[in-house]
This record gives sequence, C-alpha cells and structure tokens, in this order.
Amino acid sequence: MVRRVCLIGAGPSGMAALVAFNRLKERGEECEVTCFEKQEQPGGLWNLTWRTGTDEFGEPVHCSQYRDLFSNGPKECLEFPDYTFEDHFGKNIPACPPREVLLDYLQGYWKLHGVKNEDIHTRHVVRNVSFDEATQIFTVKVTNLLEKIDLEQQFDYVIVASGHFSVPHIPHFDGIEKFEGRAMHAHDFKNAREFTGKKILLVGSSYSAEDIALQLYKFGAERVTISYRTNKMDFKWPDKIHEVPLLTKIEGRTCHFKDGTSAEYDAIILCTGYQHHFPFMPSELTLPNGNIYNLPNLYRSLQWYGVTEGKKDAAGKLFYVGMQDQFYTFTMFLMQGLWVANVIKDIIQTPGREECVQDIEKMFASNADLSDYHKEIDAQTAYVLQLAAEIGYNERLDVSKIFYKWEDDKAENILTYRDQTYTSNFTGKESAVFPIPWLKCFDDSLSGYLKNCV
Repeated sequence: MVRRVCLIGAGPSGMAALVAFNRLKERGEECEVTCFEKQEQPGGLWNLTWRTGTDEFGEPVHCSQYRDLFSNGPKECLEFPDYTFEDHFGKNIPACPPREVLLDYLQGYWKLHGVKNEDIHTRHVVRNVSFDEATQIFTVKVTNLLEKIDLEQQFDYVIVASGHFSVPHIPHFDGIEKFEGRAMHAHDFKNAREFTGKKILLVGSSYSAEDIALQLYKFGAERVTISYRTNKMDFKWPDKIHEVPLLTKIEGRTCHFKDGTSAEYDAIILCTGYQHHFPFMPSELTLPNGNIYNLPNLYRSLQWYGVTEGKKDAAGKLFYVGMQDQFYTFTMFLMQGLWVANVIKDIIQTPGREECVQDIEKMFASNADLSDYHKEIDAQTAYVLQLAAEIGYNERLDVSKIFYKWEDDKAENILTYRDQTYTSNFTGKESAVFPIPWLKCFDDSLSGYLKNCV
C-alpha cells in the first residue's frame, strides 16, 4: 500500500522534503505526497512581497524579508554538494549574494531533482489537522483560496514545514500605543529607503536588529539606536549606530532606557523575534518551543513524541522540519528531508518510544551548554553529520571552519564582512570578489548582480 503523506509548506524545508521523496522515488521507494502551500509559488520567506498584515485573501503575510536584502552568511555554508552555485550560474560568484540570486539557485536545485511547481497545491491554506488514535490516520482540512472551497483529505503521515520566522513576537512597552512616530515589527519592514534622514530605534539584539541597523545606515538614516535586553551585540559599529540598554517607557517621541538615558525618535522597529505558530494543529500535537537548537518533543528534532505536559503521541507519524535555530540551513533541511522520508519508508528504523524520549530530553538539556557561537556551530555541525550518517549520506557537509571565519570577519568589521571570500567544500574555489562593496551596492536584482560578477 502506498503511504499517503501530507506536506504543509513549500519553503526551503518543504521543498527539501519533496526533493528527498523524489530521490527515493528514483530508487523505487515511492510515497504519495500532497504538498499544500498558501503562497502563489514555492519559496517560503524568499518570496518577497510589498504587502504587510494580510494578503489579498485576508491571510497573514508570510514573508519577513525586505528589499535590498543580501545574504548575511556565506553561500559556501549553504550550497548543495550535488549542485553548487557555480553549477547553477556557470561561474564563480561572491559569497553573500542578494535574495533574488539565492531564490534562483534554490529553484534550480528543485528543478534538478524533478520537483515542479505543479506538484504543489499553491494558494491552499491548511485549516485543521486531526489525528485518530484508533485508526492512526490524519484528517487534514484545507481551503483552496482561489476557488474559495474547503477540502478534506486523509493521510498516513504529516510533515509540518511551515517555518517559524513569520509570526512576530511583540512585547509591550509602556507608552508605545501613544508613540508619536511610527512603530512596527521587523516583519513589516520592507524598505530602508523610507527611513533616510530619520532617527530610528531598534529593539532587539539578534540577526534582525543587526541587519536592519546596517540597512538603515546604508540608506542614510540619521541615527540608529539598538536597545538590548541582556547583552550588547558589541560590534565595531560606525558612529551613527550605537547600543543602549532596554527600552523602559515612551513619552511622545521620547524613548527612555534602563540606564537612565533618553532620546527622541521618528520610528521604533521591534526586532524582537518570532513565535512558533501552528494554528492548524491541535494543541496536543503543537510544537511549543522558542528559537532554540535542540527541540522538545522531537526525536532528532524531527519526529514527534508528546513528551511535555498536555501533549500526546501520534504513533511516530508526525514530523516537524526546519524548526530549530539555524547556522546550517539549506543542507540541513536536505538532511532532515531525507531522514524523514527514509523513516516514513522504513528504510531506517528509529528506536522505541522510551529510547527516543530519553534522547529528546538529553538533547533538550544540552541547550544550556551552548554558551557561545563556537559551541552552537559545533553542536549543529554534529547534528547535521548525525543525520547524514543515519541515512548513509557521505558528502562533506561540515562547514564549521567557514562559519568560524564568518563570525571573525563580522567581529573585525561589521560593514565589510559581506565583501570577504570563502572557499567552497565542493569546488575547492574561493568565492569571487564583487566589484562594488556591499555598502555601495544598491542594485539587488538578479540580472544586475550577475552582470557585475566578474
């Protein structure tokens, strides 16, 4: 009997799962995979939209990316062993390309492995997933947004690949509802050009705050202040960017901080992270964690077991992919997709429940030891290599040394780290140097970027 699989989401994680199932199909190991995606095309967050709030169907806008976004990490850390950037573009390109370049590369990889857009039910939003413990069957209710009809199908397995960087976490700050400038979350930030000449406060101290601060500086903001809760990012910021302790209250346009200082601002952008949000899942099967490296309730951070209070098992038939904090991205998603597909087809067998739960608890506890980026990189490297070993994948996936150099380059000069070069594991070549420094490059288009690549 062919196993029926429901895949929710066609971003990089969901598409990696489709690639994995296609690889198995080539070996005669076929599943009936139905993929639902609420956007008009695959790509997840990489599909840039000008919209904020809700889309034309009244659905929450998924994309958290913005114009002029360039990769904030080396492409050498995310390229696929069997399809390098040089394979795709026919030439060696720089390390940190813009969004359109990365999306084009992903699309090329999906095409290489026979995943077609027509394989995906786009403009279909999943409304409800239920699991019958007696029959061990999932019932999935879906709305076809274009035709405005509701559908219902049954499946043997469910894979949730809907991402976790699209639903904002928005803390409250005293007086923000009466702020006399513009207040927004980073999810709705779409274009740094609108803040040229403005004084901007960013609240947060992670990747969103880091990159939006640089975008604002690049496009001529008058002053950028970064308010941190616990620790500074402490880069060697240019004069127009500085860090202060946490925002405590807002009066008019004046923002007050924990150290007793205050200043006026034209806009506040909350770079306060995202929630794991699965409104289509029943509470007893909903992943509860924040953005951490080793996840609760998931064996290998993938296969669901109801370990924490109020959760239930799903007979090992429910999977979440791409849900942890990430150094590794595209190659990790591929390993996750291959691992899940191999488990579903019984090509690899996971241990019994007791052993899986012990491993989940052990790995979750190990998050406390991840106290610096070297430990985080090493831990995720070990995780990716563990998945690869279990599925018999032998390509060289360890890019930890590239990550170390990238972190060192950022510490050395936060304005120029995107201009540095890195050596590919798979071509052995050092990335090209873009003729225009990132700080002076204002064309983020695919055609414009490739035209300037030597």
